Amino acid sequence: MQPINAVIFDLDGTLLNTLDDLTTAVNFALDAHGMPRRTRAEVRTFVGHGVANLIARSVPADTDRETTAQVLDTFRAYYAEHSLDATAPYNGILPALARLKATGIAMAVVSNKLEEATAALCRHFFGEYIAVVVGDIPNRPRKPAPDGTLAALARLGVSADEAIFVGDADTDVLTARNAGMRCLGVTWGFRDANILRDAGATALVDTPTQLANYLLNGRA
Repeated sequence: MQPINAVIFDLDGTLLNTLDDLTTAVNFALDAHGMPRRTRAEVRTFVGHGVANLIARSVPADTDRETTAQVLDTFRAYYAEHSLDATAPYNGILPALARLKATGIAMAVVSNKLEEATAALCRHFFGEYIAVVVGDIPNRPRKPAPDGTLAALARLGVSADEAIFVGDADTDVLTARNAGMRCLGVTWGFRDANILRDAGATALVDTPTQLANYLLNGRA
């Protein structure tokens, strides 16, 4: 097995705890259109497949496409202004990234979040560590399709077999598999450990310190 020379990170639920801001934005949009609110626990299960899917799952089941699109527009406008209200890196993430950078491991983020929002969050929190950011743009399939991940690998200048994908969801495990990569699952995010295990994650870690240790051991 090739040494780990690069890491592709998922963003929401892996590096950043975005759940409170996402929940607030979803409920702002639902309120604006006279729809029932969603709980934080519900939103936690809805995230991971892009904001269009998040809103499609948040609105009532009988909502028509035109109205769903209007709710999505309201969500996007609100979230663009409030994505940093409560969002922060998980405790221990920044020291872990510093350790990886010090050893020369290349790092990127691949997210199903809109690319503009993904880039803004990464600049704000991780600009010192992560230069390659790939988010959701028109006409490029989202995770678990490998397209964004393969684009990130190309920009990093590394092959799939010398990189590893790190994420908190079964979507990330499938993305890694589709891109020909290993996947390290983190258990502090939006999905339970058993979901990652059942999806076939290469290994699981419970803390950012364990994450850095695993990746640095794989660097040797």
